[in-house]
Amino acid sequence: MGNRLSTHAVPPADRPVWTPEIAPALPRSLCTDCGISRTASAGDCGTACQFIKPDYTALETRVHGRARDLAKPDELFFGPFRQLLKASLKAPIAGAQWTGITTRIAEKLLESGAVEAVLTMAPDAQDKWKPVPVIVTRAEGMAQVRGMRMGYAPLLALLEPARAAGYRRVAIIGIPCQVHALRALEAKLGFERLYVIGTPCSDNTTTENFHEFLALLSDQPETITYLEFRADYHVELRFDDGRTKAVPFLMLPLSDLRPDFFPLTCRTCVDYTNSLADITVGYMGGTGEQWLIVRNARGSELVALLGDELKSGPPEDNGKPDGSKRAGAVKGFLANTERAAGGLPLRRMPKWVRPLVGWLMPRVGPRGLEFARTRVEMKAVESIIHLRREKPRRMKTMLPDHVWKLVERYGLTPRDGERG
Repeated sequence: MGNRLSTHAVPPADRPVWTPEIAPALPRSLCTDCGISRTASAGDCGTACQFIKPDYTALETRVHGRARDLAKPDELFFGPFRQLLKASLKAPIAGAQWTGITTRIAEKLLESGAVEAVLTMAPDAQDKWKPVPVIVTRAEGMAQVRGMRMGYAPLLALLEPARAAGYRRVAIIGIPCQVHALRALEAKLGFERLYVIGTPCSDNTTTENFHEFLALLSDQPETITYLEFRADYHVELRFDDGRTKAVPFLMLPLSDLRPDFFPLTCRTCVDYTNSLADITVGYMGGTGEQWLIVRNARGSELVALLGDELKSGPPEDNGKPDGSKRAGAVKGFLANTERAAGGLPLRRMPKWVRPLVGWLMPRVGPRGLEFARTRVEMKAVESIIHLRREKPRRMKTMLPDHVWKLVERYGLTPRDGERG
């Protein structure tokens, strides 16, 4: 396998969580360090990377048996699915994000013997927010990986040590850029069974940058133990003394962040909902609970594993057929993004107005599935504007047709050479 393969091919028998040694990353442009460049097959980046020449139609067809059906309500926005659910665990897992659905699915897979290993992220020993790729081999090990991490993490570098250790039934918990590369390479990996649990992602950044953000939220950022964006237009913070705080989106200090705080990769990601996962577990359509996008038979199997531990029902939706409920928010985002991409300062709402609008938004703004549609349209807008300005030659290969479909109602149409 070459000299980039981990030398620790045998997992420790006495520990449920294994942290294999992985190679350094190779330099890449528009890279989120999914981990493929750290393997002996680093050349696979050229065909696997989401930011080079993705083919969502082909991959969706291979993974789900069909591509997204643009005539089916919401597949344009969310990708192929069998079922959309608002859900929560009846007995929440302490220390997990939300109620811990992702953690519990992975535990059940290990408990039942459906998989031999789960590839995921644990917190760094010196920095609880920094993700470290690990292989969990026993259900009790999932307690060590609960909660959110922030930052790039080479999850797929674990594929080589997992295969070398003889694991053939594997689950992977990943974000969209990791899952895209995984699916592009899946056929050559040789796993007998592969479950992919996806989480939505768009505005990732480095762990170092994230600490800057935390410092803007609190004068004691080291005491923050939990952070979650919620579908009620608030960010929830929890502190090590038991306090909680909900910050309205409009009160977040986003305009105080450096222009390069979010890398170009994350400003041009077209797969917010992780459309190639078997199941996506997120928040956007959940209105206070988690939002599950069950995409295929394996996704249904994962939900079934939870049995009566799961409370679920249809998501809420206050959208209108003509999309007018979200149009104002998306148009405002479009104007601000164009302004920011041109190097101009964002238009800031007067401070005295923000609390009032922050109170109104959860009551009159898009909610449930309409909130999720709004965010997906915003991400499509953002991807086009930033690619057009910074990497125009990449547009015809990085932007799938459905992205143009999402934004056409806002007057964004492809220019010459922008569409493949």
